[in-house]
Amino acid sequence: MDRRHVLAALGALPFASTSGFAQSWPSQPIKIIVSQAAGGTPDILCRLVMGMVEKTIGQSIVVENKPGAGNTIAAQAAARAAPDGYTLFWATGAALVTNPHTFKTLPYNPQKDFAPVGKVADGPFVLLAHPSVPARTLPELIAYSKANPGKLSIATDGPRNFSGLLAAWISKLGGVDFNMVPYNAMPQGIQDTLAGRVQLIILAIPSAASFMNDKMLVPIAISTKARAPGYEEITPFAETFPGFDFSGWMSVVAPAGTPDDIVQKLNRAMDGVLKQPEVIAKLREIGFYTTGAGTTAELAAFFASQYDAFGRVVRDIGLQPE
Repeated sequence: MDRRHVLAALGALPFASTSGFAQSWPSQPIKIIVSQAAGGTPDILCRLVMGMVEKTIGQSIVVENKPGAGNTIAAQAAARAAPDGYTLFWATGAALVTNPHTFKTLPYNPQKDFAPVGKVADGPFVLLAHPSVPARTLPELIAYSKANPGKLSIATDGPRNFSGLLAAWISKLGGVDFNMVPYNAMPQGIQDTLAGRVQLIILAIPSAASFMNDKMLVPIAISTKARAPGYEEITPFAETFPGFDFSGWMSVVAPAGTPDDIVQKLNRAMDGVLKQPEVIAKLREIGFYTTGAGTTAELAAFFASQYDAFGRVVRDIGLQPE
């Protein structure tokens, strides 16, 4: 599916008048499905943001955690829910734009089964090294790896997950051959990196911050195009690889066919919450950045561009869907 079709599919919303729905909506609690376990960063962000959205719309929003199977369990449940505005999906980039390239088949269609509601925030990833690695910048790390082939190993959450894709992409762009070490549970990968059994790891800022602050791991580069506020001392990958910009992100979508006036009401509520200074500050403390929910059309365009970008990465690194 090319970008035009993706954009059209994601932007497609009912044209019929649905003003009656929004006038009575919401008359009951709303469920939002999260594809990660309770207590994880996506769950924490969801409860923070949607807890404030519920005050705006005057109805409670209940979080339902459905982790597992690479986000597909939650995505399938959301895709099959009634399009009545009472089920939402707290969607990650994996569920919507990387899974289509890394799975041969999915039990849902990311391009057709969801209506964009609002973007929440971007969360950059940091490449970190054990202090014993004699490199403090990405060019130094690449040079060291080329001079010592096979010596550097990198912990990831698997070749088809975000850190695995990033590690392979960095290796490809830098012309180096890191030993990829996949972990089913990243806490074990963190422990192995702290112990020096693995030399490198890619983590989101919430997981990386304490280790950087305590100087237990050394930040080499951050996956943003420009310097990240609060982490300006970490050099962006883009300063070595121009155009490199692959942050994680979260958004809210609804089942396709959800009345447009309900979607727009949710979008406005999210936008108002995400532009509050205290919310912006709280998200930044956690390691995420927001400029508001944007419009539904902007979110559809963003999904399409991300779909294309990750498709190129998967093709370039030679990853075969499974």
